[in-house]
Amino acid sequence: MKNQCVIPVIKSPKDYQAFRISPGDTNRLAIIFDPVIANVSLTVCVEIFDVGGKTPPNRHQFAVEMFFVLKGTGQATCDGKTVSIQPGDSLLVPPTGTHLIENTGSGRLYTLCIMVPNENFVELIRSGTPVELDEEDMRVLGRSDVLVPC
Repeated sequence: MKNQCVIPVIKSPKDYQAFRISPGDTNRLAIIFDPVIANVSLTVCVEIFDVGGKTPPNRHQFAVEMFFVLKGTGQATCDGKTVSIQPGDSLLVPPTGTHLIENTGSGRLYTLCIMVPNENFVELIRSGTPVELDEEDMRVLGRSDVLVPC
């Protein structure tokens, strides 16, 4: 076996592209990695839900989707079962599970979302309307919202 040097791909929040899939959506997705960048069939993004925002119920034929709550509170529903979610919680949605995420808190809800395989998810995201990430988004994505001043 040959020794091979692999150079990691490093991105920061200023490199993320964000989209709103449909004009009336109350959530935005900031793409971190996609199949082209990662050279593997996956999508990694941060989903940002405005107050009261939610995804439409959806399902995937083959993909497993994982959500990790970074900030905010909400509810996750999969196949009729609803649970409350908060920072540090994770949710694993199996293929064919009909699911939705809803922001029930007083501020934005931020979740790290990973889908494997991609199942055209990033293509759907990129088909939407490009949007800018605002100062609050950049603070959360850069984790400076949790820094304690000395």
